[in-house]
Amino acid sequence: MDLFDSRQADELATLMALSEHGSFAAAGRVLQRHPSVLSKRLNALELRLGIRLVERTTRQLRFTDEGERLVTQLRHAVNLINQAEQDAAQGAAVVRGRLRIALPAAMGRLWLSAMVSEFALAYPEISLEVEYAERFVDIVAEGFDAAIRIGELADSRLVAKKLSDHRRILCATPGYLHSKGTPRTPADLAAHNCLGFTGLHAWPEWKLTREGEQKSVRVRGSMVSNDNEALLVAARSGLGILAGGEWLMKREIDSGVLQRVLPQWQLDAEGGVYLVRPSARYSTAATAAFKQWIEERFSVGAPWA
Repeated sequence: MDLFDSRQADELATLMALSEHGSFAAAGRVLQRHPSVLSKRLNALELRLGIRLVERTTRQLRFTDEGERLVTQLRHAVNLINQAEQDAAQGAAVVRGRLRIALPAAMGRLWLSAMVSEFALAYPEISLEVEYAERFVDIVAEGFDAAIRIGELADSRLVAKKLSDHRRILCATPGYLHSKGTPRTPADLAAHNCLGFTGLHAWPEWKLTREGEQKSVRVRGSMVSNDNEALLVAARSGLGILAGGEWLMKREIDSGVLQRVLPQWQLDAEGGVYLVRPSARYSTAATAAFKQWIEERFSVGAPWA
């Protein structure tokens, strides 16, 4: 079939309109053609393909299995064409307009805000709205164009791109460990002051893994918070053992303020840091520019690596 043969394209459009609207009359109103014209188009399509696609009676239409299969494939083809047109439009579009992004609060402030500022300088016609939140942001319901997510993804509505690996580790000050003792096994954590992040759904249970082995321990502590940076301040003061992302404690570990606890173990299974978007279709030029920008920055390694 020649893609630009208008008669054959009209035949396929008729078939899809019949599938969507259920009758020649309804499809005719949508396509602005008399039902008899659509009937002739369908006959021509069936004659050309040599197969019955729709069973017609005076009261209803019923698609055959072959007809249903063809409609499904045509819908997929239309989606591909729409995506190709959208990609072309994005390539020519001026990168401007509003861009709403959601960032995890602590990681955003510690590591991502500089990237966002650089992006804003590179694209001065984009108006950025950035929300920093430890809570789970529903980017579809709340109208965000993109978000950075940490951990494992479960929302099948989203298009995700993994930017880097993510590990949760345990740390404390050398002074705390000298005073209270250094845990040798996960079970030892039950006797320590463990600082709890309430955003971790399993709290107060810590699930630690090591080369496929998993241990669970119920911990307790004198401080819990929904803010990772507040817990980091507490850990730096020697209050207790903190479980958090490697990114959270990277600078303190490098400077010797904190040291790893049970370094062979990590909290939960490995996850990732992801860029997520509501849909790949119809994304704006601003969204596409941010996607390319952040992926390029992470392509050389995470900023905390």
